[in-house]
Amino acid sequence: MTTAATTHHGAADTPAAGGRSRALRSAGTVAGAATVHGVHGAAGRTRWKCFAGRRQLDSATEAVEWASVPPGGLSGEHRHTRTEEIYLILRGHGEFLFNGHPHHVGPGSLALTAPGNVHGLRNTGDADLDWWVIETLAPGTDAVLSGAGLTHPGVPPMGDAVIHDLFEERTVSTDGVFSGPLRTVEAVDLDAGRRTLLGSPDAELAVFVHSGEGRATADDTTTDLSPDTCVTLGAGTATRIEAVTPMRLLIVTLALPAHAAEAQ
Repeated sequence: MTTAATTHHGAADTPAAGGRSRALRSAGTVAGAATVHGVHGAAGRTRWKCFAGRRQLDSATEAVEWASVPPGGLSGEHRHTRTEEIYLILRGHGEFLFNGHPHHVGPGSLALTAPGNVHGLRNTGDADLDWWVIETLAPGTDAVLSGAGLTHPGVPPMGDAVIHDLFEERTVSTDGVFSGPLRTVEAVDLDAGRRTLLGSPDAELAVFVHSGEGRATADDTTTDLSPDTCVTLGAGTATRIEAVTPMRLLIVTLALPAHAAEAQ
């Protein structure tokens, strides 16, 4: 298992956007996940948990979520018209359905869905299929919702499937696929006893614990970390992560509005 650098993402001890200094915007586990029937028109049940949304975050992020379907289960196919979304497979095996075509996925598979495309997820394995979901507003949608006076450009045509193996690649950029705030997805491994500092001056971070035990400390507050824990970190803040056992962290960078516009 590799060891992450001592610092990560250019952490800074400056106040977060909007004058809030609290680094840990949200923290939760999948315990108590809701059971939802008929997700996106599909038969059967889906377990679902929302960790953070617009109330917790300053970026144009719709939701940071976790979902799971049992063997044979399906998260129904649906078209994205206003958002950009990632599915990151945590456990299990299945088929990522993209514009009517199936693509095999397993742990570490990262699927990027841009507006204009239809996607869904089917569990073809013999255990639960769990995945991390982050959905962000496309720039045109964000402009309309924020009252910027811009006209939504409409839904672009369908494209080709974009699926990465995050556990192999380690860092995936969304350049060329997404144009909104979701900029990168990373897998970071920490050996037991190692620490890393997470933060960015111009982006929020969503962090999911894929495996291992540890602690997150920020603003004199310490939060225990265990598998299937998710925390969101404010921009311009610093959070120290300490691994008690070997850990694997999944980290998504969510740029603040000004930075997202510059990146385009």
